[in-house]
Amino acid sequence: MSEFFDPYNADRPLLMKCSCGRDHTVADHHAEVSADAAAIELRRRSETADFEAYSNEFVEATLVKALFPHDAQRRRFLRAVGKGTAMAAISSVLPVASLQAMAQEKGSLEKTNLKVGFIPITCATPLIMAHPLGFYSKQGLNVEVIKTAGWALIRDKMINKEYDATHFLSPMPVAMSLGIGSAPVPMNVATIQNTNGQAITLHVKHKDKRDPKTWKGFKFAVPFEFSMHNFLLRYYVAEAGLNPDTDIQIRVVPPPEMVANLRAGNIDGFLGPDPFNQRAVFEEVGFIHLLTKELWNGHPCCAFGTSTEFIRQNPNTFAALYRAVLTAAAMARQPRNRELIAKVIAPQAYLNQPETVLAQVLTGKFADGLGKIQNVPDRADFDPMPWQSMAVWMLTQMQRWGYIKGEVDYKQIAEKVFLLTDARKHMKDLDMPLPAGSGYAKHTIMGKVFDPAKPAEYLNSFAIRKT
Repeated sequence: MSEFFDPYNADRPLLMKCSCGRDHTVADHHAEVSADAAAIELRRRSETADFEAYSNEFVEATLVKALFPHDAQRRRFLRAVGKGTAMAAISSVLPVASLQAMAQEKGSLEKTNLKVGFIPITCATPLIMAHPLGFYSKQGLNVEVIKTAGWALIRDKMINKEYDATHFLSPMPVAMSLGIGSAPVPMNVATIQNTNGQAITLHVKHKDKRDPKTWKGFKFAVPFEFSMHNFLLRYYVAEAGLNPDTDIQIRVVPPPEMVANLRAGNIDGFLGPDPFNQRAVFEEVGFIHLLTKELWNGHPCCAFGTSTEFIRQNPNTFAALYRAVLTAAAMARQPRNRELIAKVIAPQAYLNQPETVLAQVLTGKFADGLGKIQNVPDRADFDPMPWQSMAVWMLTQMQRWGYIKGEVDYKQIAEKVFLLTDARKHMKDLDMPLPAGSGYAKHTIMGKVFDPAKPAEYLNSFAIRKT
């Protein structure tokens, strides 16, 4: 049998022609059979789950969290007035019913045959699993999910309207809307695909260099300039006193090529998406230095979105896509489904990865490459809310490292790109002492609080930045 190298998994050859006549190995054949069985079980679970109730509760919980971002404050409010009274008060000032209708009601679809792009990483889990589980077809959509080689290609295909919607890195729609790195085309984030789910992975030869202060001269890979990976790596090394533009090298490498580059010695490490951090451990060429949740727990990574033009021209189709992906995210958030999901997304058509690697990522029980088995249940999560405060943080980092010049209207851009209802003006109506800016919760990154109401002050607080 002949061999060829899979461009989505360049570090291992695949054998052709299984006895079933298809171009895959016997192992892949069994993996696909296993995936089919897992998909059947997940479909059964989805049919018995009350996702309509989930959608309603999801919208309600989202609005309450936007209005009361602090857990203790939110609990006190709900205990004091009760959920029914709380939702009645919020409904008097926010379009709760219309938001819930968007999540459930089915209008006449303007377009049914759709192409949706994705990069083969676990961040895209909801978007991917919605395909074999039939969530798109249940909405009357015929969706072709297309594995794509890199983020620049995703960007170009969205600009050229070859894709109707896509898996994005969450900063990408911001950059594309502003015309940074490409022609300006307004894009929107409908949902965040995942939170956490990334890591800094180093070559095994660097096990004695756990202090980032010792990384001067290292070469690192990130998947794209406009990515949380790039921004978090820069943040991390700068906090250690290194200038990411002069003390280390940062290269853009498509995620499926990261492990091969690590093995070849072309890079010393990468801050990249899973499953490739875990794949480096599996291949015994790398170890997990830290999970990015240790830098910012709950940080966004990838998103699901489309162009503003597509939403305007196809509002019912967009709502149907939203329902399908939201349903998948609801399943992906439940720990009991994670092992089955690993089976569903493992085959060649999707991630083309060993099931054991995906299961370690999704369940959070994993070998770290340093001789330990870790148990981190929230290593990856699938909270779909596009909080506008996250967009503001991304903008501060784009400014910090010279991607954006001059003054920035953070709020306007965040609200234009990230589709979350702004409830700031309604704080006073509920008589709660909340920070200005609903949808603008504070975040803590490496122990430092980011207040989205004060982005310029935050930006100016950094000693290391591009001048």
